[in-house]
Amino acid sequence: MPVAWRRPRAVASLGCCAALGCCVALLTLLAGCQKPAPQANPHYVLERPYQSGGTWWYPRESHQLNETGLAAIYPDDHPPLTTDGEVFGQGALAAAHPTLQLPAIARLTDLETGRSVLVRINDRGTPSPRRLVQVTKRIASLLGMPADGVAQVRLTVLPGPSEAAEQHVAGAPLLAVASAPRGVVSSAGLPPLAGARQEGGHALLAVAAQPAGPPAEMPDHVPEAMTQGRPQPGRLWVRLDTFQFYQYAAIEQARLAGLAPRIEQIFDGREQSFRVMIGPLGSVAAADAAVDQAVRSGIADARIVVE
Repeated sequence: MPVAWRRPRAVASLGCCAALGCCVALLTLLAGCQKPAPQANPHYVLERPYQSGGTWWYPRESHQLNETGLAAIYPDDHPPLTTDGEVFGQGALAAAHPTLQLPAIARLTDLETGRSVLVRINDRGTPSPRRLVQVTKRIASLLGMPADGVAQVRLTVLPGPSEAAEQHVAGAPLLAVASAPRGVVSSAGLPPLAGARQEGGHALLAVAAQPAGPPAEMPDHVPEAMTQGRPQPGRLWVRLDTFQFYQYAAIEQARLAGLAPRIEQIFDGREQSFRVMIGPLGSVAAADAAVDQAVRSGIADARIVVE
């Protein structure tokens, strides 16, 4: 009877070892090909004007900014670092803004739910005038934003915390005066002048100015604390340009006559100006469409606001 041939065990073992060695070598090669994670390098950012999404943006430092608009949620494919060199994470209380200095600390309020949180603005984003800010998924969850990621919000920059955050990163501008000098005022009674009515008076003897202290500490990550307030949803408008003279506002109004823009008179003290507005608009889609039409007409400063 023919004898069935069997592979020697030693040869089989050698084959398995060789295959295992190839796998290990392949895994090692793949591991070596992976790019190392970039190192965080937090630094101050206030760049020159830039163009994004067909719109020119003009960054400027502002510690008094208080504006309304729409918020969107960050996509999942964000780079590992933010614009100012911090590590990005969807669990952080961080946001992106197209023009503010980075970093900045602000209070973000969802006007539809009444909830508000502190956010660290450390990224450029919202490359479209349709949205005021982009936020992480954690912020969206705390504010109760809808699943589509669009919510009416108010962004209020906090001067003290923002200045402190700037001073704790590289490249920040030096603050010439952190705060107004404080001092102790002393007074003493004055004798009445000859021929004057007999009334008491006081004279300033000394004002001992004390140097202002350094800005308060501001951690790299703002504390997670949600405040519940009263919901104050508003109506959506598209704000166009503001002019010193009415005739220029009327020219811009005529350019978008199909959207029925109106001209509002604005007073800043004794100075008046004229702002062109479209609205109110019944939906986010209608506001987005109005912004797109305004931008196509050459009005690059068109923005969605909530009033």
